[in-house]
Amino acid sequence: MNYAAVGAFVLVLGAALIAGVLWLASGGNWQTKYEVYLAVLDESVAGLNLNAPVKYNGVDVGKVQDIALDTAHPERVNLLFAIEQGTPIREDTVAVLKTQGLTGIAYVELSGGTAGSPALQAAPGSRYPQIRTKPSLVTRLEYILTSVLSKLDSTSDGINSLLGAENQASFKSALADIAAVAQTVAARKNEIDHGLTQAAKTFENSAKVTAQLEPVLARIGRSADAIEKMGVEVARTSVRAGRTVDAVGADLKRLSVETLPELERLLGELGALTTSLRRLSDQTERDPRGLIFGRQPVPAGPGEKGVSP
Repeated sequence: MNYAAVGAFVLVLGAALIAGVLWLASGGNWQTKYEVYLAVLDESVAGLNLNAPVKYNGVDVGKVQDIALDTAHPERVNLLFAIEQGTPIREDTVAVLKTQGLTGIAYVELSGGTAGSPALQAAPGSRYPQIRTKPSLVTRLEYILTSVLSKLDSTSDGINSLLGAENQASFKSALADIAAVAQTVAARKNEIDHGLTQAAKTFENSAKVTAQLEPVLARIGRSADAIEKMGVEVARTSVRAGRTVDAVGADLKRLSVETLPELERLLGELGALTTSLRRLSDQTERDPRGLIFGRQPVPAGPGEKGVSP
């Protein structure tokens, strides 16, 4: 029996056993490195346990490392995530608490993280980078149901107040009035039908009158157009007449300034000539010889001395 071979086998087996224990204690992979992120939820985390999976769009990228209540704000729960290094956690990445199937096992789902968003960094004074959160589906449904129930309660109260004793009496009175009006209308059905028939005839006659008036209105429109044209022509004639009057006025003004003085002088000379001709005519009638022999001196009267001409 080779004791050296047996000893070597035992040593190799022990080393392999120790290596397996160490591998299992480290999580199964010595090469995997994690980064820690903080998330703050304003809701209950019932069903979420330590080492619960953290998924990014459905892919496992880490686990829940710690769950603690915020003592300063009891309505908040602080979660620490151990996420594989290299996972694209960005400033617009959002964490949501979800449940898996009907078992109610909770996990954390990460979403968002557009390519243009910068990588998430820890704020000054903070130990871990903080991932933004939004309410889970259960919380949103609970809020919606609470709001709906509140509105239903207010609606129920309004209906109860509307169906009070006083309003019921008013409704009964209104229904009675409506029934009376319906009976009255039914009793006067024939009169209403006759009135509707007469109204239809009146509308028909009105339509006929309107059709007959259309040619008249068209002629009136043409007459109005002719009158308008006449007015335009009269306006143009007035303008031309005004221009003519202005020209005549200018001519009259020039006549009064230049011609009238000459005319007055000519009339004066004509008057003097007329007077001379009248005197000549009178002398010719008294002494026709004077026209041939000239004017004879008048003989001196008694007691007068002769005056030579």
